[in-house]
Amino acid sequence: MKCIAIDDEPVALGIIRQFCQRSGDIELITFTDPVEGLQKVKDMHPDLVFLDIEMGGFNGIDVARQLPAGTFLIFTTAYAEFAVDGFDLDAVDFLHKPFSYNRFERAVEKVKRLQELQRLQAKPVFADEEITLKVEYKNVKIRLADIEYIEAMDNYIRIILTSDKPVLSQTSMKTVMELLPAERFMRIHKSYIVPLHKIASYNRRQLTLHHRNVELPIGRVYADEFMKRMNLLPIKDVLHKNL
Repeated sequence: MKCIAIDDEPVALGIIRQFCQRSGDIELITFTDPVEGLQKVKDMHPDLVFLDIEMGGFNGIDVARQLPAGTFLIFTTAYAEFAVDGFDLDAVDFLHKPFSYNRFERAVEKVKRLQELQRLQAKPVFADEEITLKVEYKNVKIRLADIEYIEAMDNYIRIILTSDKPVLSQTSMKTVMELLPAERFMRIHKSYIVPLHKIASYNRRQLTLHHRNVELPIGRVYADEFMKRMNLLPIKDVLHKNL
């Protein structure tokens, strides 16, 4: 991961450099001059920018507004009152100085999860990938791209499809999960499996799907892993704990 850190305090940059070296998979360039640092960001297009907010006569919020589209941003500041501004700018996280390595690591892990989600969304959607399920007395092939979600119904599962009527199969949720690619599908409740790329919005309790007027519940035992898979609680969820 290519990163740039901008902070007018050399000691703060030194700590970030140590943490990046400890992580082992981060290339870091540091700047104490915000103007110089911003220009390097525009030239280099790094994966992630660590940005202080109060830097002498410069405001990191103003710098953040000029970052290239698609740049992940983590604010590093001693001023917690700026967290709301960070939320408005879609910052991935807000590290309140002084922060520990574990807190730094969690913030970087959020970025990695978001990168992975972007890679998945950029891939062609399944092409002609299929699974085969027993439907009544026949083996039926179901295209993965057509699956909207899967629902448990007593001894059956019901597969909701994009452009066809639902399919009933006398298969367990555990068995069908073993057939599905784990990077694309997730069980969110004892009764529901969803394709991650079709999720339109979510919180810890429920989600909605693109192009389908339905809300699906997220079971409490699945909520932590679901949030971790999606983006490891971005700053908006930290600030709005009721979600």
